[in-house]
Amino acid sequence: MAAFAALTRRFVLAAGLIGLALASAQAQVQVPAPAKPEMRESCPGMIASDRPRTIPAAFDLAALAGDRVRITYSGHSTFLLESPKLVRVATDYNDYIRTPVLPDIVTMNHAHPNHYTDLPADIKFVLRGWRDDGKPAGHDVSFGDVRVRSVSTNIRNWNGGTEFNGNSIFVFEMGNLCIAHLGHLHHTLTQQQLDEMGRIDVLLVPVDGAFTMDMDGMVEVVRSIRAPLMVPMHFFNTSALHRFLDRVSRHYDIDYAEVPSFVVSKETLPTKPKFLVLPGH
Repeated sequence: MAAFAALTRRFVLAAGLIGLALASAQAQVQVPAPAKPEMRESCPGMIASDRPRTIPAAFDLAALAGDRVRITYSGHSTFLLESPKLVRVATDYNDYIRTPVLPDIVTMNHAHPNHYTDLPADIKFVLRGWRDDGKPAGHDVSFGDVRVRSVSTNIRNWNGGTEFNGNSIFVFEMGNLCIAHLGHLHHTLTQQQLDEMGRIDVLLVPVDGAFTMDMDGMVEVVRSIRAPLMVPMHFFNTSALHRFLDRVSRHYDIDYAEVPSFVVSKETLPTKPKFLVLPGH
C-alpha cells in the first residue's frame, strides 16, 4: 500500500507539472489582434449590430482606449473632439465660446461672428470654411490620428443673396469614426455633396429652425445623411430644441445626457438612429 500511495503521489505531481507547462506554453502564444479596417475616402464603416450605448464621460481629459472618441459640447455650435491619441479639434472656433483645452485643429464658418475668430493664437491648424475668392475651401488635413476634410455649401449673405461656397461641412475621421459638423448650413444637400461627405457615423446638427434652415429642411438633411447618432446644436433656447425634437421623435429615438460630454466608438453606435441631447445651448 505504501508503494502504491507513493506511486500515486508521483503521478499527481507529474500531471500537475505537465499542466503548468501547457498553461505556460499557451500563455506564450501571441494571438494576433484582428486587423483594424482602414479609413476610406467615403467613410463607409460598419455599424454594430449589438446594442451598447454611448458612454458618458467627465471632463478628466484622460487618454482614450482603443478606437474611442470623446465629444464635448462647449455651446452654440462649438464642440471639442478628441481622438484616441488625444489630438484635439474644436468646431466653429470663435471669440465667445472656447473649449476647456487649447485644440490642435480648429474649424470655422463665417455666417456670424460666433462661428469664427480673426485671432486664433497658438493653434497648429486653422481651417476656415470659406475663401475670400469665393472658391471652395478645399481642406484635407491629416495630423496624428485625425483627418479633416471640408465639403463646401452656400450661405445667404446679408443682402439676401447667395454667397457661393460660404460655408463648409467639416468631416472628421478619427478612431475609425466619421463625424460631420454641418456648420451654418442654409440649404438641403445635393447628391454630389452627400457623396463627398460619405458615410457618417456621428452628425452634429443645427436645429434652430430659422437662422440656418427651417425645420422641414433640416429634417430632410438628416434623413439624407442617415447617421446612426445625431447631436443637436445651434439652438438658442429649449423651446427651439424641443420643437425640433418633437418633430423628429416619430422617427428617431431621443436620449438626454447628464453631462455635456460622451465617449463613442464604432462598436457603441446605436442600432436604431437616435438623437443624443447634451446639456447646454
